[in-house]
This record gives sequence, C-alpha cells and structure tokens, in this order.
Amino acid sequence: MTTRLNELNQPFETNYDWVEGFKKSLPVAMGYLPAGIAFGVLAQVAGIPIWAVMMLSIVLYAGAAQYACLPMLSAGLPIGNIATNIAAINLRHVFYGMPLLNYLPKQKLAKAYCLFALTDETFSVITSLPNESKQALMLPISLFNQSWWVLASLVGVIIGGALSDLVPHLDFALVGLFAILAYEQFQSIKRYFPIVIAVVSLAIASLFTSNWLLLVAITICMVMILVRGIWTQHNVTGGTHEQ
Repeated sequence: MTTRLNELNQPFETNYDWVEGFKKSLPVAMGYLPAGIAFGVLAQVAGIPIWAVMMLSIVLYAGAAQYACLPMLSAGLPIGNIATNIAAINLRHVFYGMPLLNYLPKQKLAKAYCLFALTDETFSVITSLPNESKQALMLPISLFNQSWWVLASLVGVIIGGALSDLVPHLDFALVGLFAILAYEQFQSIKRYFPIVIAVVSLAIASLFTSNWLLLVAITICMVMILVRGIWTQHNVTGGTHEQ
C-alpha cells in the first residue's frame, strides 16, 4: 500500500528552481525584448488588433512563424493556408523535443506546456545545462522566456509604428540572439557534427528551393542524422561481434 502511494505521489515531486530559471532566461530576454517589440510594431502597422497580437504571442508563440503570419493575415488568406505554412515553419520543434523527453516535468500540464513552449532559444539554453538540473529548470525557463516575449509584444503594439522609423531592422535581434546561443551551446558540448550537417543541408536545400528552404533543410538534416546513427550503430554492433 505504501509503495502504491509513493508511485501516485511520484509525478508531483519535481522541485522547480525558479530563481535560477529566471537568471538563465535573462540572455534570452536580451534578444526577445527587441525582437518581440519589433513584432508588435510590425503587427500594429499591418493593422492587426491588439487582442490578436497578444493571442499570437500567447497561443502561437513562435517568433519566425509570428512574423510570417503578419502578411498572410493582412492579405486575408484562409485559415487553412495560414495553418499549413505555420506547421511547416514549426516542424523543427518536433525534433527539438526528442532529446529532452527524459527531462520533461512529471506533471501532465507542465509537460504539455514545456513541449508547447520549446522554442529555438529555449532549446538552446536547456541543452547547454547539466543533465541533473534540466528537469528542475525546464518549466521555469520556458515560462520566463515566453513571458519576456509576450511583454515585448505588448510594448511593441502599444508603441506603434513610430519606433520602426527610429530603429529599423529590429527583427534582426532574434537572428543575432539565436547565433549567440548556438555559439554558447557549441562551447558547452564541443560537437562539430551538428554544425557540419546544418551548413551542408542548408547549402543543398538552397539549390532546390527558396520558398521551402527551412523545411527542406530540416528534412535533409534528419536524413543525415539517421544515416549517421545507423552507420554508428552498425560499427558498434560489428565491433561487438568481432570481440
């Protein structure tokens, strides 16, 4: 009976480190604030109402996809077309979740939210953490990161189009942030293979398409990772049999 009670209580034993999660979110905030403000400004210029802007940042919460939404919403495209494009842009998030499945919170609601909020920047921060601290920090980092983005979007839509004339190309802050986080992640794990396949996949994809560049590059990356995994497994199995 005691063992059964312990099993039932197990999912509620995760202790979240909110203070450390806030600290880890600060580098992301430095990029999310200007990029989120830029999104809010562009949305206001495009004539998107403030409630819709906030819903995009709360329910969609995907920087590149939100930027892509603006011209489609302004053009009045059918919701099916918009959803298809957004799904293609966000397909990479499926692969982000795979290496983190063992570190997700135990609670179902917290687990679902962390999967939803797994952006490029959040993935980069979490994967650079020691394995023993990932579970305690995943929910706080995810929640704080989205809070920065939502806050920035609100500020941007309130400020309006005046800021876009004063500070052009604010949206580049998101690209700069991701480049910095990718470099920090490389410094942490010291693996060249992800960089090599990313560059090669992008180069190959650019030869065939421009409209679907990201989707094609991700597909090529996935194929190369699978091939490398099969090749590595074959070598390990072959070495074991030889012994």
